[in-house]
Amino acid sequence: MDSDSNTLQRTIDWKQGLAIALGVPLLILPSIGTFATYLWAFAIVAWALSVLQGFLQNMAYGEMATAFPNASGLPGFAQAVFGAGTSTGKFIGGFSAWGYWLAWNPVLAIFSVLIGSYLNGLVPAFAGISPMWLSLGSGIIIFGVLMLVNSRGVSGGATLGYILAIFALIPLLIITIAPFFTGAFHIENITSSWFPTDWSWDIYGILIFLGIMATAQWSACAWETAAIYGPEYKNPKKDVPKALFSCGIICLFTYVMVQTSVTGTLGVDAVIAERVSPLLPMAKMVLGDMGGIVAIVMLIAAMVLIIQTAFNGSARSMHSLAVEGNLPSFFGKLNKNGVPMVAMAVIAVFNLFLIVLFSMADGGAGPAAILSASAIGYVVANGISLAAYYKAATDPKFKDLERPFKAPKGWKYVAMLFAVVNIPFYLVGIVYLNRLDAGWGPTLLGFVVLALFIPLWWWAQKEAQKKASA
Repeated sequence: MDSDSNTLQRTIDWKQGLAIALGVPLLILPSIGTFATYLWAFAIVAWALSVLQGFLQNMAYGEMATAFPNASGLPGFAQAVFGAGTSTGKFIGGFSAWGYWLAWNPVLAIFSVLIGSYLNGLVPAFAGISPMWLSLGSGIIIFGVLMLVNSRGVSGGATLGYILAIFALIPLLIITIAPFFTGAFHIENITSSWFPTDWSWDIYGILIFLGIMATAQWSACAWETAAIYGPEYKNPKKDVPKALFSCGIICLFTYVMVQTSVTGTLGVDAVIAERVSPLLPMAKMVLGDMGGIVAIVMLIAAMVLIIQTAFNGSARSMHSLAVEGNLPSFFGKLNKNGVPMVAMAVIAVFNLFLIVLFSMADGGAGPAAILSASAIGYVVANGISLAAYYKAATDPKFKDLERPFKAPKGWKYVAMLFAVVNIPFYLVGIVYLNRLDAGWGPTLLGFVVLALFIPLWWWAQKEAQKKASA
């Protein structure tokens, strides 16, 4: 392929798409303690509700993925639907894709900071090194290796995904399931601690719950990323639904089981005390003296897998934006193997900046703060993308689209319901929860990054006008 081409290559099947998306079940890791802090044992129900919400939303996204087989997931769907009309519609579609980019992009920094903190706190040789330098060094190494591996094509990333999944998911399953058979799991730790003692379903409690659900959506609904490789599947009509819903089933088991096991084994107070990584005491309990070492290997493998999922997803979002004329064409350049390496380089640099900005925050607040900004983007992307499904189902200009996979009849109303749930309800909830948990800084950062789309979009339109007049 010519390095100046902007057309992605169809080189993977559904199993490879699933392998790359397998980082999504592990997105629960930074939120186990946070959810327990605000909801106690009811966090288990919140995760279940969120994954079920994911199935409802992804029925719509699955249909969109087959109706628009050349679109890159959520960012592509919204641009294809809204961009087919006025310049205002083009902007709305592009803004949705930019929100999706914001949602996935900071995942690289979040988990690099966590890796640095684990290395500093759990490996004696690194105890005297600043967590920031460990995080920055980890980020440089991981981003560099992933760029090298994925530069040869998305199938190379799928192979790495298989390897990382073995080292991450199998130990996670052992640590999670073992307490049910060893007698360490106690159901009363759950039944006696459903909600905080001062919990009330008043306006503040509802806002916290909405914020938690918006955060949960960032993790438990994110398996829609399997659809972002639509232009790279060999047979998108069959591969997309298979990859999408296979990942969803894995997520349903993982999110509910992990929170249930950790809460029932350690108890709410212990989970809150180990807010950053409650799986460490779980690993030591299940695996003995080797538990800490196994946990480190598992967590780092899991986080590298998550970083790869986010790296690929955010790079393809940026590529999609450039191809649709919503970002300058520079960001859409591909290498000879059809990989958006320019976008990956920009994302890597941006995340190294975030690592420096947030990694010195105390008590794990750095990752939580970055997640706070990231979740705002995901709320925006979901709200607009679900509205795009409703438009595609009702606008006469799309009535002749072939839809090999169809959601049940009337699903446009379900999609629109969740569009409204996201905007404004989840948006208000996540802003309120962010203020409580991380202050106003991350929220303002999220909105500033969203606002950066305006000058970038204007630049892209000027570029398009210049080309048209040439």
